[in-house]
Amino acid sequence: MRSSFLADAPAIREPRHAPVAHVMRGGLIEGVHYGSVVVLDDGGGVRLGIGDIEAACYPRSALKPVQAVAMVRAGLPLDGALLSLAMGSHSGEEHHLAGVRLILELAGLTEADLRNVPDLPYGPAVRDAWVREGRGPSRLAQNCSGKHAAMLYLCKLSGWPLESYLDADHPLQRTIAEAVEDLTGQRVANVTVDGCGAPLFAVSLHGLARAAARIATAAPDTAEHRVAGALRLHPEMASGAGRDSAALMRAVPGLLTKDGFEGVHLAALPDGRAVAVKISDGADRARVAVTAAALARAGVEPRLLAGFTGEPVTGGGRAVGGIRPVAALDPPGPPATATA
Repeated sequence: MRSSFLADAPAIREPRHAPVAHVMRGGLIEGVHYGSVVVLDDGGGVRLGIGDIEAACYPRSALKPVQAVAMVRAGLPLDGALLSLAMGSHSGEEHHLAGVRLILELAGLTEADLRNVPDLPYGPAVRDAWVREGRGPSRLAQNCSGKHAAMLYLCKLSGWPLESYLDADHPLQRTIAEAVEDLTGQRVANVTVDGCGAPLFAVSLHGLARAAARIATAAPDTAEHRVAGALRLHPEMASGAGRDSAALMRAVPGLLTKDGFEGVHLAALPDGRAVAVKISDGADRARVAVTAAALARAGVEPRLLAGFTGEPVTGGGRAVGGIRPVAALDPPGPPATATA
């Protein structure tokens, strides 16, 4: 399902990032995080753009809801928690592993059929326990295993080859590429390989925000609506206990959000307001704070976002500063009162 009109692919260039957050220590700016931020209003217009929102970038795992839409459109029958897991970057908790096993079982397959890269669990506490038990890297534990299991399930149902499901010219990956272009409204700029081994499509930050808005506002009985509902109802299946994406969805009613490696984050509200963030140095400490500030700039009540300011800057074992998003991300103030 491809839009009748697609904008040209975003330019491949050195991104013209701008300051998006200051690292504060003792009241002074100690460091600066550069990046790009786009905030869309409920009509799809750009309310705020910082940096280079039109350059090609890799969304990394923030693209997973789009990949999930593509698979549901093509006939993937998952719903609820298992569909959320299919778009997840899970922590490797036992319920995540059980969910991946169940998807593989539904497909009549096993962990041996997965082609993602073996890894330790992503969640620090889970990973530490895993290592203490003497367990090594596995494809099941790797954080993208839910997506890969869902890809295999769809291939099995569609009669597509299993061994080559990660090839860019495989019917599955062509189907995903079409959905990426449809939902972002632009042609893909480049295709490479993501960390897990799956094809990764370069789009603009602006296009990524458009895709998030389309998924968040989709009508019932659409693949987009199923994906949004699964992620909103089961946010921990797409991440894990204590992870910021799940916490954001619990804190802000109706929010749909997904993070990705290298400082990428997208979020969208049911009325179509959306944000997309790229931190140029990939730092999570800036990603969380800047994403929350962008949501406040989009009109989310700041009190709902109070817990998402990033890790404090410490000195001598106590907090002496923190991450402060740039002033352009300050929430809009109340309208001025007219005077005579």
